[in-house]
Amino acid sequence: MAKFEIFNDNKGEFRFRLVADNGKIILASEGYKAKASCLNGIESVRKNSQDESKFERLEAKNGKLFFNLKANNGQVVGTSQMYADKSSMETGIASVVKNAPIVEIEE
Repeated sequence: MAKFEIFNDNKGEFRFRLVADNGKIILASEGYKAKASCLNGIESVRKNSQDESKFERLEAKNGKLFFNLKANNGQVVGTSQMYADKSSMETGIASVVKNAPIVEIEE
Protein backbone atom coordinates (compact mmCIF):
# COMPACT_ATOMS: atom_id res chain seq x y z
CA MET A 1 0.00 0.00 0.00
CA ALA A 2 1.29 3.48 -0.85
CA LYS A 3 2.36 5.68 2.08
CA PHE A 4 4.41 8.60 3.25
CA GLU A 5 7.38 7.51 5.38
CA ILE A 6 9.06 9.90 7.81
CA PHE A 7 12.61 9.06 8.84
CA ASN A 8 15.81 10.60 10.19
CA ASP A 9 18.77 10.88 7.83
CA ASN A 10 22.42 10.48 8.82
CA LYS A 11 22.57 14.20 9.78
CA GLY A 12 19.68 13.75 12.20
CA GLU A 13 17.28 15.70 10.00
CA PHE A 14 13.70 14.64 9.30
CA ARG A 15 12.82 13.60 5.76
CA PHE A 16 9.81 12.09 4.08
CA ARG A 17 9.35 9.94 1.04
CA LEU A 18 6.24 8.92 -0.84
CA VAL A 19 6.38 5.19 -1.50
CA ALA A 20 4.20 3.58 -4.20
CA ASP A 21 2.24 0.35 -3.88
CA ASN A 22 5.16 -1.52 -5.46
CA GLY A 23 7.58 -0.26 -2.78
CA LYS A 24 9.42 2.20 -5.04
CA ILE A 25 10.10 5.71 -3.82
CA ILE A 26 8.32 8.13 -6.14
CA LEU A 27 9.03 11.38 -4.30
CA ALA A 28 11.57 12.36 -1.63
CA SER A 29 12.00 15.52 0.42
CA GLU A 30 14.86 17.68 1.56
CA GLY A 31 15.99 17.51 5.19
CA TYR A 32 14.07 19.37 7.90
CA LYS A 33 15.42 20.26 11.34
CA ALA A 34 12.00 19.88 13.00
CA LYS A 35 9.45 17.10 12.63
CA ALA A 36 6.67 19.70 12.43
CA SER A 37 8.35 21.21 9.37
CA CYS A 38 8.56 17.77 7.79
CA LEU A 39 4.83 17.25 8.38
CA ASN A 40 4.16 20.66 6.82
CA GLY A 41 6.16 19.49 3.80
CA ILE A 42 3.89 16.46 3.45
CA GLU A 43 0.84 18.72 3.61
CA SER A 44 2.38 20.88 0.89
CA VAL A 45 2.83 17.79 -1.29
CA ARG A 46 -0.78 16.76 -0.68
CA LYS A 47 -2.02 20.20 -1.76
CA ASN A 48 0.36 21.01 -4.61
CA SER A 49 0.21 17.54 -6.19
CA GLN A 50 -3.29 18.38 -7.38
CA ASP A 51 -2.05 21.26 -9.54
CA GLU A 52 -0.43 20.11 -12.80
CA SER A 53 1.49 23.39 -13.08
CA LYS A 54 3.46 22.56 -9.91
CA PHE A 55 5.29 19.64 -11.57
CA GLU A 56 8.61 20.59 -13.13
CA ARG A 57 9.87 17.99 -15.62
CA LEU A 58 13.67 17.88 -15.94
CA GLU A 59 16.50 15.98 -17.57
CA ALA A 60 19.67 15.10 -15.65
CA LYS A 61 23.14 15.37 -17.19
CA ASN A 62 23.13 11.60 -17.76
CA GLY A 63 19.98 11.89 -19.89
CA LYS A 64 17.62 10.38 -17.34
CA LEU A 65 14.39 12.19 -16.53
CA PHE A 66 13.00 13.30 -13.18
CA PHE A 67 10.52 15.76 -11.77
CA ASN A 68 10.26 18.24 -8.94
CA LEU A 69 7.06 19.20 -7.18
CA LYS A 70 7.03 22.87 -6.22
CA ALA A 71 5.04 24.85 -3.68
CA ASN A 72 3.30 28.17 -4.37
CA ASN A 73 6.49 30.04 -3.40
CA GLY A 74 8.50 28.09 -5.99
CA GLN A 75 10.36 26.00 -3.41
CA VAL A 76 10.88 22.33 -4.29
CA VAL A 77 8.95 20.17 -1.81
CA GLY A 78 9.81 16.84 -3.40
CA THR A 79 12.04 15.28 -6.05
CA SER A 80 11.37 12.05 -7.91
CA GLN A 81 13.60 9.12 -8.69
CA MET A 82 15.31 8.98 -12.08
CA TYR A 83 13.36 7.58 -15.03
CA ALA A 84 14.65 6.10 -18.29
CA ASP A 85 11.87 7.56 -20.43
CA LYS A 86 9.11 10.16 -20.49
CA SER A 87 6.29 7.61 -20.20
CA SER A 88 7.72 6.21 -16.95
CA MET A 89 8.17 9.72 -15.55
CA GLU A 90 4.56 10.62 -16.40
CA THR A 91 3.42 7.41 -14.67
CA GLY A 92 5.37 8.56 -11.59
CA ILE A 93 3.66 11.95 -11.66
CA ALA A 94 0.26 10.28 -12.00
CA SER A 95 1.08 8.14 -8.97
CA VAL A 96 1.91 11.24 -6.90
CA VAL A 97 -1.33 12.91 -8.03
CA LYS A 98 -3.35 9.83 -7.11
CA ASN A 99 -1.68 8.82 -3.85
CA ALA A 100 -0.39 11.97 -2.13
CA PRO A 101 -3.77 13.31 -0.98
CA ILE A 102 -5.01 10.05 0.54
CA VAL A 103 -2.19 7.88 1.87
CA GLU A 104 -1.26 7.46 5.51
CA ILE A 105 1.89 8.75 7.17
CA GLU A 106 4.15 6.09 8.71
CA GLU A 107 6.86 7.08 11.16
